[in-house]
Amino acid sequence: MKRVGLLTSGGDCQALNATMRGVAKSLYNELGGDVEIFGIEEGYKGLIYNEYRHMTGRDFAGILTKGGTILGSSRQSFKSMRTPDENGLDKVEAMKKTYRKLELDCLVILGGNGTQKTANLLREEGLNIIHLPKTIDNDIWGTDMTFGFQSAVDIATDCIDCIHTTAASHGRVFIVEVMGHKVGWLTLHAGIAGGADIVLIPEIPYDIDKVCAAIQKRTKAKKGFTILAVAEGAISKADAKLSKKEYKAKMADYPYPSVSYELAELIAQKTGADVRVTVPGHTQRGGSPKPYDRVLSTRLGARAARMIIDEEYGYMVGIVNGETCKVPLEDVAGKLKMVDPNAGIIEEAKLIGISFGD
Repeated sequence: MKRVGLLTSGGDCQALNATMRGVAKSLYNELGGDVEIFGIEEGYKGLIYNEYRHMTGRDFAGILTKGGTILGSSRQSFKSMRTPDENGLDKVEAMKKTYRKLELDCLVILGGNGTQKTANLLREEGLNIIHLPKTIDNDIWGTDMTFGFQSAVDIATDCIDCIHTTAASHGRVFIVEVMGHKVGWLTLHAGIAGGADIVLIPEIPYDIDKVCAAIQKRTKAKKGFTILAVAEGAISKADAKLSKKEYKAKMADYPYPSVSYELAELIAQKTGADVRVTVPGHTQRGGSPKPYDRVLSTRLGARAARMIIDEEYGYMVGIVNGETCKVPLEDVAGKLKMVDPNAGIIEEAKLIGISFGD
């Protein structure tokens, strides 16, 4: 009898349920009645405070297209995992206790970078762990693609598509702020797919004068409007030169809701353009997973099930060159997959005239 735990942690995304379904259906198909699955509720919080439920095949029926997570989720900072809670509870020991109480053979953890670091911590503590790479940011090291990314790209792209008509009608400059604090994969792909004229991402600090020059170039060419796809973590060249302490001090007194509003004000001042900001926000991680993510999630879940059956633990399941693979957690935990400013996709975007403000 295999006893398996499922846990979803961190921000939700469209394909969490599809991935859990891939794990469960594969285990039931291969092991029949020789498997029991336990859902840990609300992420690591449930593992810490002993909140879980026994699951059956019915729990995984009809969830392929359902967004969010049927188990619930929460954010539990990796940095505070070694810090006792307000009642003095040792969180790591509490998680190990729940794992052992359930007599689990393996805990499958679905989540992003912070989730992955805690998953690796539990591996170091002796638990059998498999991690599945979830994030709309596509920033997990060791896998070409994370589930949730393509669905978010489609939503952000649709937003930019919709902005085109109103931008053209009014001759305005529109800034569409796309999710991504540290990396720009989502903004980059949505910007290219949506036909944005300017794309600003964290990995390529921008010069506001060059951004304005790109806008004015379009105006002189009688293009009529300009669309910017801006990552929420986009940063100017001036700010990029600041020390962490200096930048933190600046942001403490930051008068804008986000960088997009600062950009809007500066662009209006420097060019005289009529500027508007659109923030699709959490819609980017909501709704039903797109077909690409349904396929990817099913494959990753099925591979995780095979690894459980074969008792191969301590890995992340990734996808490289179109094939699923196992990647040692210790090799990838804590690493971010950034956009390389010299990557071919950046060069090709510049060739078609997209400005990165650099």
